Amino acid sequence: MPSPLSSPEPRPLTGDRAAWSIDHISAVTVAVFEMSESVAFYEKLGLEVSYGGPEASFTTMRAGQSAINLRQVPTQVGNPWNRIILRVRGVDALHRHFLGEGLQPTVLRNAEWGERDFEVSDPQGIVISFAELH
Repeated sequence: MPSPLSSPEPRPLTGDRAAWSIDHISAVTVAVFEMSESVAFYEKLGLEVSYGGPEASFTTMRAGQSAINLRQVPTQVGNPWNRIILRVRGVDALHRHFLGEGLQPTVLRNAEWGERDFEVSDPQGIVISFAELH
């Protein structure tokens, strides 16, 4: 039985499906209450501002081709619980780096679904998981 995290075998594409595909998640957008605090936090995680910034109402933070968009809102709206899962390489080293940055990651764990991971919450309470397949 294949792992739930493994990629499924590609199916032959027919009809309209042959003209498009979902290749990867390009960005995740999350609501934040304090943009400057959030930008500083994501910079500590290693992301860089590619649009907007600490004083903007909308900011794009990038790590390679991946993006997290921060949208400032005046009050809590919608579902207050958000999660971002990032696939990483070198999860143990990253955990040590975050500790050195003064962050408070959870304890590293080997999950039953085949990942070694940990989590960090941003200043707005958004949970960010850092996971490496093992």
